[in-house]
Amino acid sequence: MRWREHVVESGRVRQMWHLLEPLHALLYYAPEAFDEAAALGYDTGERWPSYFAWRAAPLGAASADRVTSAFYSFSPAMAARYVPAAWDTARPAEVLAARLRAVDRTYRTVLGDDVVTGPELAEAAALARRAAEAAGAHGRPLAAANADLPWSEAPHLVLWQAATVLREHRGDGHLAALLVAGLDPVESLVSFAAIGAAPEAVFESRGWSPAEWSAARERLAARGLVHPDGSATDVGRALRAEVERRTDELAAAPWTALGPADTARLADLLGTPWLAVIGSGLLPAENTLGIGKV
Repeated sequence: MRWREHVVESGRVRQMWHLLEPLHALLYYAPEAFDEAAALGYDTGERWPSYFAWRAAPLGAASADRVTSAFYSFSPAMAARYVPAAWDTARPAEVLAARLRAVDRTYRTVLGDDVVTGPELAEAAALARRAAEAAGAHGRPLAAANADLPWSEAPHLVLWQAATVLREHRGDGHLAALLVAGLDPVESLVSFAAIGAAPEAVFESRGWSPAEWSAARERLAARGLVHPDGSATDVGRALRAEVERRTDELAAAPWTALGPADTARLADLLGTPWLAVIGSGLLPAENTLGIGKV
């Protein structure tokens, strides 16, 4: 019975990630966000200049090395193309203010004013904030940086910030799980592609060269984790399953603190905004997170 309870809890933890991740990720794809980024002076011909600015701004005027360390899966060369040049375009405080304007505009467009100002979203925001404030930030640099920002009075912005804290909390824990598994940044992507989380072409967005990707595959093959064709061995699949199990375990604290009843209530409340975001067509169908695949 205790084993079954653990499985149900792990499933709930993962469900909350799946519900909240799209609410956060809209920032990186919405036209309103690109408008705000362009107003700051960022090149919006591709999404990466604004992505690095939006996501790294809570860290302050961080160096490329610090951003590479926190983001983990991006190649150092790619991070160096955008950071610290991002802070020459706009100061982190300016980016953070524009980030909230972008979320405000995007949520009003995608969710509609009736949902944004409605009582159910306000209730969801209050519950999500409780979970975010209970997350804990020790050893979690991106979660800590976002948790340290002031909370807005607008419920839809509270919901977005809580979603952001919670997804970065999970992400920081995921990096710890990868380190324990002995997977360096590029190996983490190669091993994830190997289990079919997404096509290898999707992972090219992280900036690793073909030579770096091939070398990582060879290292994993030497450990018995992938076959010569790049597909995962049974041992490789087991290792990735352990990484995901450990990630869920490290992400459980906010939901344990919120409690099963309020967590279930939040999951119900998130249904309407989640469907609106997914239905907007703004988010890519395939992603490097492997949502829906593992």
